Amino acid sequence: MRAGRVLGAVLGAGALLCLLAGVAVTALGVRVDGSSMDPTLRPGDRILVLPGSEGRVDRFDVVLLRGGRQDSLMVKRVIGLPGDRVAIVSTGAEPFQVLLQEGGKGPVRRVVAAQWTDRAHRAGACCSAEGTRSARAELRTVPEGRFFYLGDNPDLSDDSRQYGWGAIDRVEGRVGLRAYPVTTAPGLGNRPVLEEYGGPPPP
Repeated sequence: MRAGRVLGAVLGAGALLCLLAGVAVTALGVRVDGSSMDPTLRPGDRILVLPGSEGRVDRFDVVLLRGGRQDSLMVKRVIGLPGDRVAIVSTGAEPFQVLLQEGGKGPVRRVVAAQWTDRAHRAGACCSAEGTRSARAELRTVPEGRFFYLGDNPDLSDDSRQYGWGAIDRVEGRVGLRAYPVTTAPGLGNRPVLEEYGGPPPP
């Protein structure tokens, strides 16, 4: 009899914790709208931001930031940090080659992300002095206090190519995990890597 009461109490506590967790995710989680970060984040996913990460950016992190023409809340991936030089080279064979020179020194390398392979078909070069699309590929230095950001679904993402450099002080936090749906892995994954770039670097 006593064991049954203990089991009932444990099950009740577990159910309460699940309920509280669900309420917390609904109240604190940010709902993803749109498919600019697909497949890393899909419409309807709920994400949680790491506490104390406001106004901070690290290369290849996914962040929540305010920006765009209507100062809306966006979820994007950080590519270039202040002092980095960035460019996007577009050719018929490879329309979306993101280049990065860390700190503005050393070799120009290519940013490679598996999720871009099947989702980047539209040609377009970058960058202008403001960090937006340009008529030809050109390495541009990310200004102090700014960063260059892209979506994981490049053809359907409005990002630095439209809006220019992001403002670090407008970052509301780093996305720590996916809290919903619970059937998917909580981690984000799909983190890009830097590889050697074999083509001629843009000016």
